[in-house]
Amino acid sequence: MAILQASGIRHLVYTALNPQLKVSKMRWLDIALRSIRLLFEALSRFIFGIIYYGEPHKPLPPINNLILLESATSLATKIRTKKLTSVEVVKSFIGRIKEINPILNCVVDDRFDDAVKDAKAVDDLIRSGTVDEQTLSKNKPFLGVPFTTKDCMAVKGLRQTAGLYSRRNFIAEEDADVVHLMREAGAIPLCVTNVSELCMWWESSNTIYGRTNNPYRSCRIVGGSSGGEGCVQSACGSPFGIGSDIGGSIRMPSFFNGIFGHKPTYGIVSNIGQEPVATGEAMEFLVTGPMCRYVQDLTPMMKVLGANNSHMLTLDQKVDISKLRYFYVEDDGGSPLVTPVHPELRAAQKKVIIHLEKAYGVKAKKITLKKLKAALPMYFAKLASVEEAHTFCEELALKKGCINVWTELLKWMFRLSHHTLPGLLLGVLEKLNSQSKRSEDYPKLLTMCTDLKQEIKELLGDDGVLLFPSHPTPAPYHGQPLFRAFNFVYTAIINVLLFPSTQCPLGLGSEGLPLGIQVVGNHYKDHLTLAVAGELEKAFGGWVCPSEVR
Repeated sequence: MAILQASGIRHLVYTALNPQLKVSKMRWLDIALRSIRLLFEALSRFIFGIIYYGEPHKPLPPINNLILLESATSLATKIRTKKLTSVEVVKSFIGRIKEINPILNCVVDDRFDDAVKDAKAVDDLIRSGTVDEQTLSKNKPFLGVPFTTKDCMAVKGLRQTAGLYSRRNFIAEEDADVVHLMREAGAIPLCVTNVSELCMWWESSNTIYGRTNNPYRSCRIVGGSSGGEGCVQSACGSPFGIGSDIGGSIRMPSFFNGIFGHKPTYGIVSNIGQEPVATGEAMEFLVTGPMCRYVQDLTPMMKVLGANNSHMLTLDQKVDISKLRYFYVEDDGGSPLVTPVHPELRAAQKKVIIHLEKAYGVKAKKITLKKLKAALPMYFAKLASVEEAHTFCEELALKKGCINVWTELLKWMFRLSHHTLPGLLLGVLEKLNSQSKRSEDYPKLLTMCTDLKQEIKELLGDDGVLLFPSHPTPAPYHGQPLFRAFNFVYTAIINVLLFPSTQCPLGLGSEGLPLGIQVVGNHYKDHLTLAVAGELEKAFGGWVCPSEVR
Protein backbone atom coordinates (compact mmCIF):
# COMPACT_ATOMS: atom_id res chain seq x y z
CA MET A 1 0.00 0.00 0.00
CA ALA A 2 1.09 3.59 -0.46
CA ILE A 3 0.21 6.94 1.07
CA LEU A 4 -3.48 7.18 1.95
CA GLN A 5 -3.64 10.24 4.16
CA ALA A 6 -0.87 12.59 3.03
CA SER A 7 -3.15 15.56 2.42
CA GLY A 8 -0.20 17.93 2.52
CA ILE A 9 1.55 16.20 -0.34
CA ARG A 10 -1.70 15.97 -2.25
CA HIS A 11 -2.31 19.71 -1.95
CA LEU A 12 1.26 20.64 -2.80
CA VAL A 13 1.60 18.37 -5.80
CA TYR A 14 -1.71 18.65 -7.57
CA THR A 15 -1.61 22.42 -7.16
CA ALA A 16 2.03 22.81 -8.17
CA LEU A 17 2.01 20.46 -11.13
CA ASN A 18 -1.47 21.13 -12.48
CA PRO A 19 -1.05 21.42 -16.25
CA GLN A 20 -4.09 23.75 -16.42
CA LEU A 21 -2.04 26.61 -14.95
CA LYS A 22 -1.20 29.49 -17.27
CA VAL A 23 1.69 28.65 -19.59
CA SER A 24 4.05 31.33 -18.31
CA LYS A 25 3.51 30.36 -14.67
CA MET A 26 3.81 26.70 -15.51
CA ARG A 27 7.09 27.24 -17.36
CA TRP A 28 8.73 28.97 -14.41
CA LEU A 29 7.29 26.50 -11.93
CA ASP A 30 8.49 23.63 -14.09
CA ILE A 31 12.01 25.07 -14.19
CA ALA A 32 12.04 25.60 -10.43
CA LEU A 33 10.81 22.11 -9.64
CA ARG A 34 13.22 20.52 -12.11
CA SER A 35 16.06 22.41 -10.47
CA ILE A 36 15.00 21.16 -7.04
CA ARG A 37 14.74 17.62 -8.33
CA LEU A 38 18.17 17.80 -9.99
CA LEU A 39 19.65 19.14 -6.75
CA PHE A 40 18.09 16.30 -4.78
CA GLU A 41 19.35 13.78 -7.32
CA ALA A 42 22.89 15.17 -7.13
CA LEU A 43 22.78 15.25 -3.33
CA SER A 44 21.48 11.71 -3.08
CA ARG A 45 24.10 10.33 -5.46
CA PHE A 46 26.87 12.13 -3.58
CA ILE A 47 25.67 11.32 -0.05
CA PHE A 48 24.79 7.69 -0.62
CA GLY A 49 27.81 7.14 -2.81
CA ILE A 50 29.96 8.14 0.18
CA ILE A 51 27.90 6.23 2.74
CA TYR A 52 28.09 2.96 0.84
CA TYR A 53 31.45 3.41 -0.83
CA GLY A 54 33.46 0.22 -0.46
CA GLU A 55 30.78 -1.53 1.59
CA PRO A 56 30.96 -5.19 0.61
CA HIS A 57 27.88 -7.01 -0.60
CA LYS A 58 26.80 -9.82 1.70
CA PRO A 59 26.40 -12.77 -0.69
CA LEU A 60 23.70 -15.34 -0.08
CA PRO A 61 24.57 -18.97 0.63
CA PRO A 62 24.67 -21.14 -2.51
CA ILE A 63 21.72 -23.32 -3.48
CA ASN A 64 22.52 -26.90 -2.50
CA ASN A 65 18.95 -28.18 -2.59
CA LEU A 66 17.26 -28.21 -6.01
CA ILE A 67 13.81 -28.22 -4.41
CA LEU A 68 14.36 -24.54 -3.72
CA LEU A 69 14.54 -23.81 -7.46
CA GLU A 70 11.20 -25.42 -8.34
CA SER A 71 8.06 -23.48 -9.15
CA ALA A 72 5.06 -23.85 -6.86
CA THR A 73 3.13 -25.60 -9.65
CA SER A 74 5.94 -28.09 -10.18
CA LEU A 75 6.24 -28.77 -6.45
CA ALA A 76 2.49 -29.40 -6.19
CA THR A 77 2.66 -31.92 -9.04
CA LYS A 78 5.61 -33.77 -7.52
CA ILE A 79 3.92 -33.90 -4.11
CA ARG A 80 0.68 -35.29 -5.59
CA THR A 81 2.57 -37.91 -7.60
CA LYS A 82 4.72 -38.91 -4.59
CA LYS A 83 7.99 -37.82 -6.20
CA LEU A 84 8.45 -35.50 -3.22
CA THR A 85 6.84 -35.33 0.17
CA SER A 86 5.33 -32.14 1.51
CA VAL A 87 7.52 -32.50 4.60
CA GLU A 88 10.65 -32.51 2.40
CA VAL A 89 9.50 -29.39 0.61
CA VAL A 90 8.42 -27.46 3.71
CA LYS A 91 11.60 -28.32 5.61
CA SER A 92 13.70 -27.27 2.60
CA PHE A 93 12.24 -23.77 2.58
CA ILE A 94 12.42 -23.49 6.37
CA GLY A 95 16.09 -24.34 6.17
CA ARG A 96 16.65 -21.75 3.48
CA ILE A 97 14.90 -19.03 5.47
CA LYS A 98 17.11 -19.77 8.45
CA GLU A 99 20.16 -19.32 6.16
CA ILE A 100 19.13 -16.08 4.49
CA ASN A 101 17.20 -14.21 7.15
CA PRO A 102 20.26 -13.14 9.19
CA ILE A 103 21.51 -11.45 6.01
CA LEU A 104 18.25 -10.12 4.53
CA ASN A 105 15.90 -9.63 7.50
CA CYS A 106 12.84 -10.41 5.37
CA VAL A 107 10.87 -12.83 7.62
CA VAL A 108 9.38 -11.34 10.80
CA ASP A 109 7.21 -14.14 12.24
CA ASP A 110 6.81 -17.81 11.42
CA ARG A 111 4.83 -20.98 12.07
CA PHE A 112 7.55 -23.46 11.13
CA ASP A 113 6.53 -26.20 13.58
CA ASP A 114 2.87 -25.97 12.62
CA ALA A 115 3.78 -25.92 8.93
CA VAL A 116 5.66 -29.22 9.31
CA LYS A 117 2.61 -30.70 11.06
CA ASP A 118 0.42 -29.51 8.18
CA ALA A 119 2.84 -31.09 5.72
CA LYS A 120 2.73 -34.43 7.53
CA ALA A 121 -1.08 -34.38 7.32
CA VAL A 122 -0.81 -33.77 3.56
CA ASP A 123 1.57 -36.69 3.11
CA ASP A 124 -0.72 -38.94 5.14
CA LEU A 125 -3.67 -37.97 2.92
CA ILE A 126 -1.74 -38.70 -0.27
CA ARG A 127 -0.41 -42.05 1.03
CA SER A 128 -3.90 -43.10 2.06
CA GLY A 129 -5.07 -43.09 -1.55
CA THR A 130 -8.56 -41.97 -0.49
CA VAL A 131 -8.46 -39.12 -3.01
CA ASP A 132 -7.13 -39.66 -6.54
CA GLU A 133 -4.52 -37.40 -8.17
CA GLN A 134 -6.96 -35.84 -10.62
CA THR A 135 -9.34 -34.76 -7.86
CA LEU A 136 -6.47 -33.37 -5.79
CA SER A 137 -5.20 -31.43 -8.79
CA LYS A 138 -8.63 -29.89 -9.37
CA ASN A 139 -9.67 -29.17 -5.77
CA LYS A 140 -6.28 -28.71 -4.08
CA PRO A 141 -3.99 -27.34 -6.81
CA PHE A 142 -1.26 -26.31 -4.34
CA LEU A 143 -1.56 -29.20 -1.92
CA GLY A 144 1.47 -29.39 0.37
CA VAL A 145 3.27 -26.35 -1.06
CA PRO A 146 4.40 -23.65 1.42
CA PHE A 147 3.62 -19.99 0.78
CA THR A 148 4.34 -16.65 2.45
CA THR A 149 2.61 -13.31 2.76
CA LYS A 150 3.30 -9.78 3.97
CA ASP A 151 2.85 -8.69 7.57
CA CYS A 152 -0.31 -6.70 6.87
CA MET A 153 -2.26 -9.88 6.01
CA ALA A 154 -3.86 -11.80 8.85
CA VAL A 155 -2.48 -15.32 9.30
CA LYS A 156 -4.10 -17.00 12.27
CA GLY A 157 -1.67 -17.30 15.17
CA LEU A 158 0.97 -14.95 13.70
CA ARG A 159 1.70 -11.31 14.39
CA GLN A 160 -0.05 -8.79 12.15
CA THR A 161 1.76 -5.53 12.84
CA ALA A 162 1.64 -3.74 9.47
CA GLY A 163 4.99 -2.34 10.61
CA LEU A 164 3.37 -0.19 13.31
CA TYR A 165 5.13 -0.35 16.68
CA SER A 166 1.91 -0.09 18.68
CA ARG A 167 0.70 -3.28 16.94
CA ARG A 168 3.88 -5.22 17.74
CA ASN A 169 2.08 -7.71 19.98
CA PHE A 170 -1.09 -8.06 17.91
CA ILE A 171 -1.81 -11.69 17.01
CA ALA A 172 -4.26 -12.47 14.21
CA GLU A 173 -7.21 -14.57 15.36
CA GLU A 174 -8.46 -15.43 11.87
CA ASP A 175 -6.98 -15.69 8.41
CA ALA A 176 -7.39 -12.95 5.82
CA ASP A 177 -9.68 -14.06 3.00
CA VAL A 178 -6.80 -14.71 0.61
CA VAL A 179 -4.87 -16.72 3.19
CA HIS A 180 -8.00 -18.81 3.79
CA LEU A 181 -8.37 -19.41 0.05
CA MET A 182 -4.76 -20.54 -0.23
CA ARG A 183 -5.26 -22.97 2.65
CA GLU A 184 -8.38 -24.29 0.92
CA ALA A 185 -6.24 -24.87 -2.18
CA GLY A 186 -3.92 -27.02 -0.04
CA ALA A 187 -1.09 -24.52 0.39
CA ILE A 188 0.64 -24.22 3.75
CA PRO A 189 1.34 -20.78 5.30
CA LEU A 190 4.95 -20.61 6.38
CA CYS A 191 5.62 -17.09 7.69
CA VAL A 192 4.91 -13.39 7.29
CA THR A 193 7.35 -10.91 5.80
CA ASN A 194 8.53 -7.37 6.53
CA VAL A 195 6.73 -4.20 5.40
CA SER A 196 7.04 -0.43 5.76
CA GLU A 197 5.26 1.42 8.59
CA LEU A 198 1.52 1.13 7.96
CA CYS A 199 2.46 -0.08 4.47
CA MET A 200 2.68 3.51 3.26
CA TRP A 201 6.27 3.86 2.01
CA TRP A 202 8.29 2.21 -0.73
CA GLU A 203 11.14 0.98 1.45
CA SER A 204 10.36 -1.91 3.80
CA SER A 205 11.67 -0.67 7.14
CA ASN A 206 10.01 -0.08 10.51
CA THR A 207 10.91 0.35 14.17
CA ILE A 208 9.82 -3.16 15.16
CA TYR A 209 11.92 -5.28 12.83
CA GLY A 210 14.27 -2.85 11.08
CA ARG A 211 14.95 -2.80 7.35
CA THR A 212 15.08 -5.54 4.76
CA ASN A 213 18.09 -5.87 2.44
CA ASN A 214 18.06 -6.54 -1.28
CA PRO A 215 19.23 -10.10 -2.11
CA TYR A 216 21.26 -8.88 -5.12
CA ARG A 217 22.97 -5.99 -3.33
CA SER A 218 22.51 -5.80 0.42
CA CYS A 219 23.01 -2.00 0.48
CA ARG A 220 19.93 -1.55 -1.74
CA ILE A 221 16.23 -1.50 -0.92
CA VAL A 222 13.66 -4.22 -1.56
CA GLY A 223 10.79 -1.82 -2.16
CA GLY A 224 7.55 -1.53 -0.26
CA SER A 225 5.30 -2.31 1.10
CA SER A 226 5.53 -5.97 0.02
CA GLY A 227 9.32 -5.71 0.17
CA GLY A 228 10.01 -8.57 2.54
CA GLU A 229 7.74 -10.73 0.40
CA GLY A 230 9.57 -9.96 -2.82
CA CYS A 231 12.88 -10.51 -1.06
CA VAL A 232 12.13 -13.91 0.50
CA GLN A 233 10.90 -15.27 -2.82
CA SER A 234 13.83 -13.97 -4.84
CA ALA A 235 16.26 -15.45 -2.29
CA CYS A 236 14.56 -18.89 -2.57
CA GLY A 237 12.97 -18.76 0.87
CA SER A 238 9.49 -19.23 -0.56
CA PRO A 239 8.15 -20.58 -3.85
CA PHE A 240 5.34 -18.00 -4.05
CA GLY A 241 3.32 -15.55 -1.98
CA ILE A 242 0.71 -12.83 -1.69
CA GLY A 243 1.13 -9.05 -1.90
CA SER A 244 -1.16 -6.02 -1.90
CA ASP A 245 -0.91 -2.90 -4.01
CA ILE A 246 -2.43 0.59 -3.84
CA GLY A 247 0.47 2.51 -5.35
CA GLY A 248 2.84 -0.20 -6.56
CA SER A 249 3.34 -2.37 -3.47
CA ILE A 250 3.27 -5.59 -5.50
CA ARG A 251 5.04 -4.37 -8.61
CA MET A 252 7.86 -2.24 -7.12
CA PRO A 253 9.11 -4.97 -4.76
CA SER A 254 8.76 -7.51 -7.56
CA PHE A 255 10.81 -5.22 -9.81
CA PHE A 256 13.52 -4.49 -7.23
CA ASN A 257 13.81 -8.21 -6.37
CA GLY A 258 13.69 -9.52 -9.92
CA ILE A 259 10.48 -11.58 -9.73
CA PHE A 260 7.00 -11.51 -11.27
CA GLY A 261 4.14 -9.65 -9.61
CA HIS A 262 0.61 -9.18 -10.84
CA LYS A 263 -1.77 -6.36 -9.90
CA PRO A 264 -5.16 -7.74 -10.91
CA THR A 265 -8.13 -5.87 -12.26
CA TYR A 266 -9.88 -4.16 -9.34
CA GLY A 267 -12.70 -5.96 -7.55
CA ILE A 268 -11.57 -9.51 -8.32
CA VAL A 269 -9.59 -10.45 -5.18
CA SER A 270 -10.83 -9.82 -1.63
CA ASN A 271 -8.95 -7.33 0.57
CA ILE A 272 -10.66 -8.42 3.79
CA GLY A 273 -8.23 -9.21 6.59
CA GLN A 274 -5.61 -6.56 5.78
CA GLU A 275 -4.36 -3.76 8.00
CA PRO A 276 -4.71 -0.82 7.62
CA VAL A 277 -8.27 -1.15 6.35
CA ALA A 278 -9.08 0.55 3.06
CA THR A 279 -12.57 2.01 2.87
CA GLY A 280 -14.84 3.50 0.22
CA GLU A 281 -13.35 4.10 -3.21
CA ALA A 282 -9.89 3.21 -1.90
CA MET A 283 -11.07 -0.41 -2.00
CA GLU A 284 -10.98 -0.08 -5.79
CA PHE A 285 -7.43 1.28 -5.82
CA LEU A 286 -6.20 -1.39 -3.38
CA VAL A 287 -5.75 -4.81 -4.95
CA THR A 288 -4.34 -8.08 -3.66
CA GLY A 289 -2.44 -10.38 -5.98
CA PRO A 290 0.26 -12.99 -6.58
CA MET A 291 4.03 -12.65 -6.42
CA CYS A 292 6.32 -15.45 -7.66
CA ARG A 293 9.53 -16.34 -9.45
CA TYR A 294 7.94 -18.20 -12.38
CA VAL A 295 5.14 -17.11 -14.72
CA GLN A 296 3.51 -20.55 -14.64
CA ASP A 297 2.42 -19.91 -11.04
CA LEU A 298 0.60 -16.64 -11.75
CA THR A 299 -2.52 -17.95 -13.50
CA PRO A 300 -3.29 -20.86 -11.14
CA MET A 301 -2.69 -18.56 -8.20
CA MET A 302 -5.04 -15.94 -9.64
CA LYS A 303 -7.71 -18.63 -9.98
CA VAL A 304 -7.37 -19.42 -6.29
CA LEU A 305 -7.24 -15.81 -5.10
CA GLY A 306 -10.04 -14.69 -7.40
CA ALA A 307 -12.31 -17.49 -6.12
CA ASN A 308 -15.84 -16.97 -7.47
CA ASN A 309 -14.75 -13.86 -9.38
CA SER A 310 -11.89 -15.49 -11.32
CA HIS A 311 -14.18 -16.43 -14.24
CA MET A 312 -14.47 -12.70 -15.02
CA LEU A 313 -10.84 -12.72 -16.19
CA THR A 314 -11.13 -15.63 -18.69
CA LEU A 315 -7.80 -16.92 -17.45
CA ASP A 316 -8.04 -20.16 -19.46
CA GLN A 317 -8.50 -18.35 -22.75
CA LYS A 318 -5.57 -19.06 -25.07
CA VAL A 319 -3.64 -16.03 -26.25
CA ASP A 320 -1.82 -15.77 -29.58
CA ILE A 321 1.08 -13.43 -28.87
CA SER A 322 1.43 -12.59 -32.56
CA LYS A 323 -2.17 -11.39 -32.78
CA LEU A 324 -1.95 -8.81 -30.00
CA ARG A 325 -1.44 -5.10 -30.57
CA TYR A 326 1.49 -3.61 -28.67
CA PHE A 327 1.97 -0.04 -27.52
CA TYR A 328 4.74 1.47 -25.45
CA VAL A 329 5.45 4.60 -23.43
CA GLU A 330 9.09 5.46 -22.69
CA ASP A 331 8.45 7.74 -19.71
CA ASP A 332 5.87 9.93 -18.00
CA GLY A 333 6.52 12.89 -20.27
CA GLY A 334 9.00 14.62 -17.99
CA SER A 335 7.39 15.32 -14.63
CA PRO A 336 9.76 17.69 -12.81
CA LEU A 337 9.49 15.81 -9.51
CA VAL A 338 10.20 12.34 -10.88
CA THR A 339 13.62 10.92 -11.77
CA PRO A 340 14.16 10.38 -15.51
CA VAL A 341 14.00 6.75 -16.64
CA HIS A 342 17.41 5.09 -16.34
CA PRO A 343 19.18 4.37 -19.68
CA GLU A 344 19.44 0.65 -18.90
CA LEU A 345 15.69 0.44 -18.34
CA ARG A 346 15.08 2.24 -21.63
CA ALA A 347 17.42 -0.23 -23.33
CA ALA A 348 15.61 -3.18 -21.73
CA GLN A 349 12.28 -1.91 -23.05
CA LYS A 350 13.80 -1.52 -26.50
CA LYS A 351 15.01 -5.15 -26.40
CA VAL A 352 11.44 -6.25 -25.72
CA ILE A 353 10.20 -4.26 -28.70
CA ILE A 354 12.91 -5.70 -30.96
CA HIS A 355 12.14 -9.24 -29.78
CA LEU A 356 8.45 -8.91 -30.63
CA GLU A 357 9.29 -7.68 -34.11
CA LYS A 358 11.91 -10.35 -34.82
CA ALA A 359 9.99 -13.27 -33.32
CA TYR A 360 6.47 -12.41 -34.48
CA GLY A 361 6.74 -9.63 -37.02
CA VAL A 362 4.79 -7.39 -34.65
CA LYS A 363 5.75 -3.74 -34.53
CA ALA A 364 5.03 -2.06 -31.21
CA LYS A 365 3.70 1.48 -31.56
CA LYS A 366 5.20 4.29 -29.52
CA ILE A 367 2.49 6.51 -28.09
CA THR A 368 2.43 9.80 -26.25
CA LEU A 369 -0.06 10.21 -23.43
CA LYS A 370 0.22 13.91 -22.65
CA LYS A 371 -1.80 13.62 -19.46
CA LEU A 372 0.83 11.28 -17.99
CA LYS A 373 2.96 14.27 -17.09
CA ALA A 374 0.29 15.05 -14.49
CA ALA A 375 0.19 11.45 -13.23
CA LEU A 376 1.42 12.49 -9.79
CA PRO A 377 -1.18 15.19 -9.08
CA MET A 378 -3.88 12.98 -10.59
CA TYR A 379 -2.96 10.15 -8.24
CA PHE A 380 -3.05 12.34 -5.15
CA ALA A 381 -6.26 14.00 -6.30
CA LYS A 382 -7.92 10.60 -6.64
CA LEU A 383 -6.77 9.61 -3.17
CA ALA A 384 -7.98 12.95 -1.83
CA SER A 385 -11.42 12.11 -3.19
CA VAL A 386 -11.63 9.12 -0.85
CA GLU A 387 -13.34 9.75 2.46
CA GLU A 388 -11.30 7.98 5.14
CA ALA A 389 -12.59 7.09 8.59
CA HIS A 390 -9.28 8.15 10.18
CA THR A 391 -6.48 10.55 9.42
CA PHE A 392 -2.96 9.26 8.93
CA CYS A 393 -1.88 10.64 12.33
CA GLU A 394 -4.80 8.79 13.92
CA GLU A 395 -3.76 5.58 12.17
CA LEU A 396 -0.26 6.04 13.62
CA ALA A 397 -1.87 6.26 17.06
CA LEU A 398 -3.71 2.98 16.48
CA LYS A 399 -6.94 4.96 15.97
CA LYS A 400 -6.83 5.92 19.66
CA GLY A 401 -6.42 9.65 19.48
CA CYS A 402 -3.75 11.27 17.34
CA ILE A 403 0.05 11.38 17.59
CA ASN A 404 1.86 14.68 18.18
CA VAL A 405 4.09 14.66 15.11
CA TRP A 406 6.24 17.55 16.32
CA THR A 407 7.07 15.76 19.57
CA GLU A 408 7.66 12.51 17.73
CA LEU A 409 9.91 14.19 15.18
CA LEU A 410 12.02 15.67 17.97
CA LYS A 411 12.18 12.24 19.62
CA TRP A 412 13.19 10.71 16.28
CA MET A 413 16.21 13.01 16.11
CA PHE A 414 17.41 11.41 19.33
CA ARG A 415 16.37 7.89 18.23
CA LEU A 416 13.61 7.80 20.81
CA SER A 417 10.55 7.67 18.54
CA HIS A 418 8.78 4.42 17.64
CA HIS A 419 7.88 5.85 14.24
CA THR A 420 9.87 6.06 11.01
CA LEU A 421 10.99 9.33 9.44
CA PRO A 422 8.83 8.90 6.30
CA GLY A 423 5.77 8.30 8.49
CA LEU A 424 6.44 11.40 10.60
CA LEU A 425 7.11 13.61 7.60
CA LEU A 426 3.77 12.60 6.13
CA GLY A 427 2.18 13.44 9.45
CA VAL A 428 3.85 16.88 9.45
CA LEU A 429 2.57 17.64 5.96
CA GLU A 430 -0.89 16.57 7.00
CA LYS A 431 -0.82 18.94 10.00
CA LEU A 432 0.57 21.89 8.04
CA ASN A 433 -2.16 21.63 5.46
CA SER A 434 -5.05 20.53 7.64
CA GLN A 435 -6.72 23.96 7.36
CA SER A 436 -6.05 24.52 3.67
CA LYS A 437 -9.01 24.50 1.38
CA ARG A 438 -9.22 22.08 -1.49
CA SER A 439 -7.61 23.47 -4.64
CA GLU A 440 -9.99 24.88 -7.23
CA ASP A 441 -8.14 22.73 -9.78
CA TYR A 442 -9.00 19.54 -7.91
CA PRO A 443 -12.11 18.73 -10.07
CA LYS A 444 -10.06 19.30 -13.23
CA LEU A 445 -7.54 16.69 -12.11
CA LEU A 446 -10.30 14.16 -11.42
CA THR A 447 -11.71 14.81 -14.89
CA MET A 448 -8.24 14.51 -16.40
CA CYS A 449 -7.77 11.13 -14.71
CA THR A 450 -11.12 9.91 -16.03
CA ASP A 451 -10.20 11.11 -19.52
CA LEU A 452 -6.81 9.37 -19.39
CA LYS A 453 -8.44 6.13 -18.30
CA GLN A 454 -10.89 6.34 -21.18
CA GLU A 455 -8.11 7.18 -23.65
CA ILE A 456 -6.08 4.11 -22.65
CA LYS A 457 -9.18 1.93 -22.52
CA GLU A 458 -10.11 2.85 -26.10
CA LEU A 459 -6.50 2.45 -27.23
CA LEU A 460 -6.10 -1.08 -25.84
CA GLY A 461 -9.52 -2.45 -26.72
CA ASP A 462 -9.84 -6.22 -26.41
CA ASP A 463 -6.44 -7.15 -27.85
CA GLY A 464 -3.94 -4.48 -26.84
CA VAL A 465 -1.25 -4.25 -24.16
CA LEU A 466 0.89 -1.34 -23.03
CA LEU A 467 4.59 -1.72 -22.25
CA PHE A 468 5.25 0.72 -19.40
CA PRO A 469 8.27 1.37 -17.12
CA SER A 470 8.00 -0.37 -13.74
CA HIS A 471 10.07 2.34 -12.06
CA PRO A 472 12.48 5.10 -13.17
CA THR A 473 15.60 3.45 -11.71
CA PRO A 474 16.91 0.10 -10.49
CA ALA A 475 16.80 -0.48 -6.72
CA PRO A 476 18.08 2.63 -4.85
CA TYR A 477 20.32 2.60 -1.78
CA HIS A 478 18.75 2.31 1.65
CA GLY A 479 17.24 5.66 2.57
CA GLN A 480 17.56 7.10 -0.92
CA PRO A 481 13.78 7.04 -1.61
CA LEU A 482 13.50 10.11 0.67
CA PHE A 483 15.35 12.00 -2.08
CA ARG A 484 13.15 10.43 -4.78
CA ALA A 485 9.86 10.46 -2.94
CA PHE A 486 7.59 10.56 -5.98
CA ASN A 487 9.23 7.90 -8.16
CA PHE A 488 6.48 5.45 -7.21
CA VAL A 489 4.17 7.25 -9.65
CA TYR A 490 4.95 4.81 -12.50
CA THR A 491 3.06 2.13 -10.65
CA ALA A 492 0.65 4.38 -8.72
CA ILE A 493 -1.04 5.86 -11.77
CA ILE A 494 -2.06 2.37 -12.90
CA ASN A 495 -3.88 1.87 -9.58
CA VAL A 496 -6.19 4.86 -9.98
CA LEU A 497 -6.77 3.99 -13.64
CA LEU A 498 -7.84 0.53 -12.38
CA PHE A 499 -5.97 -1.43 -15.08
CA PRO A 500 -4.32 -4.83 -14.47
CA SER A 501 -0.55 -4.87 -14.72
CA THR A 502 2.14 -7.55 -14.60
CA GLN A 503 5.71 -6.69 -13.58
CA CYS A 504 8.18 -8.80 -15.59
CA PRO A 505 11.91 -9.21 -14.80
CA LEU A 506 14.29 -8.60 -17.71
CA GLY A 507 17.65 -9.75 -16.38
CA LEU A 508 20.25 -7.74 -14.47
CA GLY A 509 21.87 -4.40 -15.21
CA SER A 510 25.50 -3.32 -15.01
CA GLU A 511 25.35 -2.99 -11.20
CA GLY A 512 23.94 -6.49 -10.78
CA LEU A 513 20.44 -5.16 -10.01
CA PRO A 514 17.22 -6.39 -11.64
CA LEU A 515 15.68 -4.67 -14.64
CA GLY A 516 12.05 -5.03 -15.62
CA ILE A 517 8.92 -3.70 -17.29
CA GLN A 518 5.19 -3.49 -16.65
CA VAL A 519 2.73 -5.03 -19.09
CA VAL A 520 -0.60 -3.20 -18.73
CA GLY A 521 -3.90 -4.49 -20.07
CA ASN A 522 -7.46 -3.30 -20.32
CA HIS A 523 -9.96 -3.92 -17.54
CA TYR A 524 -10.56 -7.68 -17.06
CA LYS A 525 -7.90 -8.51 -19.67
CA ASP A 526 -5.46 -9.94 -17.13
CA HIS A 527 -4.99 -13.04 -19.29
CA LEU A 528 -3.29 -10.88 -21.94
CA THR A 529 -0.72 -9.36 -19.58
CA LEU A 530 -0.02 -12.80 -18.07
CA ALA A 531 0.47 -14.29 -21.54
CA VAL A 532 2.92 -11.56 -22.52
CA ALA A 533 4.74 -12.10 -19.22
CA GLY A 534 5.17 -15.75 -20.20
CA GLU A 535 6.62 -14.73 -23.54
CA LEU A 536 9.09 -12.33 -21.91
CA GLU A 537 10.17 -15.01 -19.46
CA LYS A 538 10.99 -17.34 -22.36
CA ALA A 539 12.78 -14.61 -24.28
CA PHE A 540 14.79 -13.00 -21.47
CA GLY A 541 15.13 -15.70 -18.82
CA GLY A 542 12.92 -14.26 -16.08
CA TRP A 543 14.10 -14.45 -12.49
CA VAL A 544 17.88 -14.72 -11.89
CA CYS A 545 18.89 -16.53 -8.70
CA PRO A 546 20.77 -13.99 -6.53
CA SER A 547 22.92 -16.75 -5.02
CA GLU A 548 24.59 -17.04 -8.42
CA VAL A 549 25.38 -13.31 -8.57
CA ARG A 550 28.63 -12.06 -7.13
